[in-house]
Amino acid sequence: MPPGGDDVIRCSFCSRTAHEVTSMVAGPDVYICDRCIHDASGIVRGDLQAYVPPGTAGTGRRTPAGRPRRMTPREIKAALDEHVIGQDLAKRALSVAVYNHYKRIEAEEYLHAYDDVELEKSNILLLGPSGTGKTLLARTLAKILDVPFSIADATALTEAGYVGEDVESILSHLLQAADYDVERAERGIIYVDEVDKLSRKGDNASITRDVSGEGVQQALLKMLEGTVAGVPPKGGRKHPEQSLVQFDTKNVLFICGGAFDGLAPQIARRLSHGQIGFQHNGPSAVDPKDPTLFRHAEPDDLLRYGLIPELIGRLPVLTALDALTPDDLRRILTDPKNALVRQYQKLFAMDGIDLLLDDDALDAVVERAVALETGARGLRSVMEGALLDLMFDAPEAHAGAVCRITAATITDGTPPIYEERKASA
Repeated sequence: MPPGGDDVIRCSFCSRTAHEVTSMVAGPDVYICDRCIHDASGIVRGDLQAYVPPGTAGTGRRTPAGRPRRMTPREIKAALDEHVIGQDLAKRALSVAVYNHYKRIEAEEYLHAYDDVELEKSNILLLGPSGTGKTLLARTLAKILDVPFSIADATALTEAGYVGEDVESILSHLLQAADYDVERAERGIIYVDEVDKLSRKGDNASITRDVSGEGVQQALLKMLEGTVAGVPPKGGRKHPEQSLVQFDTKNVLFICGGAFDGLAPQIARRLSHGQIGFQHNGPSAVDPKDPTLFRHAEPDDLLRYGLIPELIGRLPVLTALDALTPDDLRRILTDPKNALVRQYQKLFAMDGIDLLLDDDALDAVVERAVALETGARGLRSVMEGALLDLMFDAPEAHAGAVCRITAATITDGTPPIYEERKASA
């Protein structure tokens, strides 16, 4: 008998009659109306969006709905701070851009009141000297969000018909990173490195195809904006008999990076306010070696550098990475989760050796790395050179010992100090 003790069919949840609703679903001695079904589905959808598995809060793990958990910009930056030293301006810009990008993807499924509003994609361009952490930021970002990630070298890309990789090959790399799950790959991140090497070599537009430069920039345009491209599933060049995977780049976030060598003096000249004559009462010229000079870069600077206007327009988020100071290099050695000193300590611990570095030894590493002018990469070069003999002899001669590295070991190649390991209490 229907709920309520009468012959009228009523919803078991809201008690509405069958005449008051559009449809009624019947079960074993139970009824549910279409209105309650709609309300229940909204509750379940909200729970799935908010659900984070135990122990994975803040890690970017995927929800049962199959999409990445959307972290707030502050959470993204806090996670980046654990792996990358400095570069607060770039971290804030990346955090906001990534947050808005994945919010844009979800907006296609929700917020029906704004169906007539189409959110455009905000790709990112990172400017900064070599060794400042552009690739590390992009790689760490993908790890935090738990999305497929691929690094493409722009210098290897060519126009069709030349020996090299087609522009679509960067999509095949992303597809491989997603284990050939096309739907997941279409929500991934691609980092295009050395994009500054694609600048055309003059102010005049190219009238013939070039192996690199403006022609490759033109080929990247539709991919950055969003297009359906045919991608070889296993990589390699396209062949007529080869079946291609249809890959939609509409929801792929592109992060382009480059050192843009020679751009800093150009920015400095634009910012300088020189005067003609013998009076020099105006502001002095801007130092082209200012570590924060890339912060003042504008689209016009990139246009004069050799990027085409269409490419600049498809990279609306322009952010700069500052040259690393000695204090930044010192912190890179010890502070991040994957700090360089911790990496070497782990290597030596696998041979039963406790590696210790004195503070003055760390200062000596930083001093020599600054002289190399290669950014954070110089730190590893200095460490490898200083520890080469130790890593050669230690596994056989010093297992079970405590090895202390002094400043003399870094600067003069003096053998480190070996001590006996103290017995634990």
